[in-house]
Amino acid sequence: MVCRVCQRGIIWTMVLLSSLVQPGFLIADTTEDRLAALEQRLSRLEQNVDRLLQRLSQETQPEELKQAKSEAQSLAVELEQAKEPEKVKDASTQAGPAPAQELMTTTQSTGSADGSSEIQNVPYAGYMETQETHLNHDGLNPTTFDFHRFVLLFGHGFGDRIRFWSELEFEHAFVEGREISGEVALEQAYLDFLIHPKLNFRAGMLLAPVGIINERHEPPSFNGVERPFVDTFIIPSTWFGSGGGFVGDLGKGFAYKAYLMTSLDATRFSAEEGFREGRQNGFFESARHMAPVARLEYRGVPGLNVGASFWTGRTGFNLRNIKGQAEIAELDSRYRKGPFEWRGEFAFNHLNNAAEINRALQLQTGVNPNIARAMRGFYVEGGVHLLPTRLKHDWVTFYRYENFDTQYRMPAGFLPLKQFDRSAHVVGITYYPYPDVALKFDYNFMRNASEVIRIPNRWNFGVGWWF
Repeated sequence: MVCRVCQRGIIWTMVLLSSLVQPGFLIADTTEDRLAALEQRLSRLEQNVDRLLQRLSQETQPEELKQAKSEAQSLAVELEQAKEPEKVKDASTQAGPAPAQELMTTTQSTGSADGSSEIQNVPYAGYMETQETHLNHDGLNPTTFDFHRFVLLFGHGFGDRIRFWSELEFEHAFVEGREISGEVALEQAYLDFLIHPKLNFRAGMLLAPVGIINERHEPPSFNGVERPFVDTFIIPSTWFGSGGGFVGDLGKGFAYKAYLMTSLDATRFSAEEGFREGRQNGFFESARHMAPVARLEYRGVPGLNVGASFWTGRTGFNLRNIKGQAEIAELDSRYRKGPFEWRGEFAFNHLNNAAEINRALQLQTGVNPNIARAMRGFYVEGGVHLLPTRLKHDWVTFYRYENFDTQYRMPAGFLPLKQFDRSAHVVGITYYPYPDVALKFDYNFMRNASEVIRIPNRWNFGVGWWF
């Protein structure tokens, strides 16, 4: 019979030898390789421990066997916790990076029954991002160089149950009083109150959870120098406002966000840019009518992310006796398998009382804004990663087709402006010398439905990074 000391010695000798060999996940080049190596190592350790326990079970007393199993389970838990930082880095499941704040709030589970492990280990944190240095040329106007935006992000944890996140953006490099130059915007500043993984409360300055780009607008997270047109004119990115609501992980791949936020302002809508300039952006916002917004995502299949968003709100609060109820509905999907990636999005806007809003604004300004009662846009995009995943750098070539019409349906008595029924063929390439650094080039073939007013093609070059 094997003595108890010998039995324990055999078990811990195996564990010690395993830990002395440098594991593959420490020397792997990419996040995907590190995860695969770590999972293989965990599987081998579990198999070895199971075989050893089976061999010893016939000669081991029940209490000793129970203790050995407990020790093996503890080892498995420690290895699972070691995997969590890699999950943070790969939170997008290869379908595009998660929002920057989610990279900071992905958590290490300790298995507490009340869900307090949802967010733990939050140090004083500073997360900074420099975005998009642009060189634009459209054939008609002078070539321009623009240091488009520089973003600083800061987070802080108040114990295990309260977390703060903020995002401060500087645009166009230079800000001067009332001059037309750059701007400073506080795009996010909120607190998370952690109740349960399925139900947590969030309040403060929030990004509206609508579409792919509004929450995931960091330059390495999308192809092309500029953000997609659909995510500029149909969904008014970057769109943020004051409010609060709930976020949670429902399990089985489903996650949600549901907020009440300040609404859009119809007095700033236009024929060319749709709802875009209606964002109040935290500046003396009208809170008379708070607007509900919600998003549901499914991430249950590796590499796949499918989402749906909906927003509705009264937009006529600065116009007398006009409700101006508006809706935005959106569907999107992202998928990556091997070197191939795909994404697509469809968005539709509707505005009640569009005719009354047009007439009221024309009386105020003397100009008819010709705001549509319905707008819609969609795009499909395919990309190919040209280099093996074992390399730290990468080349991605892509093609995107977009169609976006801010004059899709007009109210009675108003005619559409055909130059704002637009489409674009965007081709380009992105070089990643490091996963968080992107050098981008693209060419935009622009078209519209007007026979009189044409829009020029343009090329763009950009450098973007986050850290």
